[in-house]
Amino acid sequence: MPKLFKRTLRILSTKIINWFLYEALNINTMLQNYTIFNQSLHTIEKPKALISTINAHSYNTLSVDQDFQRALQFSDVLLPDGISVVWAMRMLTGVKLQKIAGADLFHYEMERINAKGGKCFFLGSTDTILQMIRSKAAKDYPNVEVHSYSPPYKPQFSEEDNREMIKAVNSVEPDVLFVGMTAPKQEKWSFEHFNELKVGHVCCIGAVFDFYAGTVTRAPHWMINSGLEWAYRLIKEPRRMWRRYLIGNVKFVASIVWEKMLLRPSDLLQRRMQVNH
Repeated sequence: MPKLFKRTLRILSTKIINWFLYEALNINTMLQNYTIFNQSLHTIEKPKALISTINAHSYNTLSVDQDFQRALQFSDVLLPDGISVVWAMRMLTGVKLQKIAGADLFHYEMERINAKGGKCFFLGSTDTILQMIRSKAAKDYPNVEVHSYSPPYKPQFSEEDNREMIKAVNSVEPDVLFVGMTAPKQEKWSFEHFNELKVGHVCCIGAVFDFYAGTVTRAPHWMINSGLEWAYRLIKEPRRMWRRYLIGNVKFVASIVWEKMLLRPSDLLQRRMQVNH
């Protein structure tokens, strides 16, 4: 075996071992330490609530972003958005979750406020996308007053940017605020400014803006129901999604298997109760 290959293999093995040890010692990145929602959306009773989602991609991001960890840990509701999380929690706790995607949350909230009449606000995306959303929502949900704001496209918002966004939202005081800036940016922003917002439910739903506007096609129902929505997105956008799904999914599975090995039998009942809370 060539020396270069041996050296490369040794370095790679060391990196993998170190990564696993880090994951093992960092309890904040263990999926079992997050309270995953396992009820009907109709049971959300808080008049003001931060609602986030977790999937394999966002879970992988937790290990390198402590602000994102806090945003998810302190969300009032954390939805299992992805078959990978459903599978992982079944493996870790024995509890079978019902997948609730961001799109499911969006339609539930819109139907809820349409039934009684109310206001919603879309924060994120471009003016073009937001106009398409407003036009479609006016037909689909005629009793909902729709407002929107397109923030500047940049990695990090300035204090002035934040003030303008908060001012735009608070001028409406919507029943529901939909935030679509992609994870983890949307969750961190919503968590950081939650107490400043005069809103009802704050829903971090990312790609749903594009799905509802029709600029991005969501997977067919049979693929969604079969847990293959990730495969559809990979086929449709291979250059953008290959790393997330091909590498990210392997990392997610490895993390969950490692976490399962560390799970003590005495923890199992506690985790089941936590998930069913």
